[in-house]
Amino acid sequence: MDFKLSTPRRQTFLISVILAALVVIGMIVPLPIFTSYGLGLLLIAYLILLAGVLMDNA
Repeated sequence: MDFKLSTPRRQTFLISVILAALVVIGMIVPLPIFTSYGLGLLLIAYLILLAGVLMDNA
């Protein structure tokens, strides 16, 4: 398997980092959505970053 990896755009990276940071903050301070669905939202943040690395111009 040969993957062509690229650097994600700044917006893609920032969206995934902000979402992951909100999940971490939601684990410390009880935030309604981020506390209940923390693991799923963290997975979504990772998948956004993964899509940015695997696709060109994402």
